Amino acid sequence: MAWLDEFSLTLIIIACLLLGLAPFTPEPHVWEKLKMLFSGTLVKPLDMFDLLLHGAPFVVLLLKLLRMRQAARPR
Repeated sequence: MAWLDEFSLTLIIIACLLLGLAPFTPEPHVWEKLKMLFSGTLVKPLDMFDLLLHGAPFVVLLLKLLRMRQAARPR
């Protein structure tokens, strides 16, 4: 997980805002795909790829925050 240290938190947040939420209207794409996932209508491979692509920045952000929290703990 050392590769996470190479990315700045600012860069990851920008990726979440731009790639993760694009297109912004009528609703963020990742939100639309998550609704499809929970309703059971996420069946097309393209929709699954969209969820993976637009959700990846949020997963990286979560991993980065967890790694930062782990590094901040006293040993």
